[in-house]
Amino acid sequence: MTLLGRVTLASLLLTGSAALAADPLPAPVAAPDETAVLTVHAEGAQVYECKPVTDGKLAWSFREPIATLIAGGRTVGRHYAGPNWEHVDGSAVTARTAGSAPGATAADIPWLKLEVIAHRGNGLFTSVATVQRINTSGGALDGACDKVGALRSAPYSADYVFLRRD
Repeated sequence: MTLLGRVTLASLLLTGSAALAADPLPAPVAAPDETAVLTVHAEGAQVYECKPVTDGKLAWSFREPIATLIAGGRTVGRHYAGPNWEHVDGSAVTARTAGSAPGATAADIPWLKLEVIAHRGNGLFTSVATVQRINTSGGALDGACDKVGALRSAPYSADYVFLRRD
């Protein structure tokens, strides 16, 4: 089987498993009129920076994600600040938050619906209009910190579903 065939098969299998874990999706992150192009599992970290907040105290502020995108047991891309997602075929998207739902626990980052605002390259992500972050585990960090500019990361995992409009 070709690499494209394996990636397609893996995405179909993963799309089904992600849908079972979150069926139905919370309304703020649902995209009922769109079709999944690819579903991947991400493993990485949410990076936070120590910054002053309005009351003069210091607190952790989200800075950027750093994650590996995995499908069928293989690395198929990466996720980083922007937020951006890059596929190994050279295609990439940048998105902005369009909806949010709480994670399962206070330690889990929220589930998100993200609207794609930019495309780069040609490949699997060329037709992607929406990205969903679901099935999150970990990644949340709060509380006071003691040094402006200090960085701290919180490990997380999530499933990302890349969708196109029908």
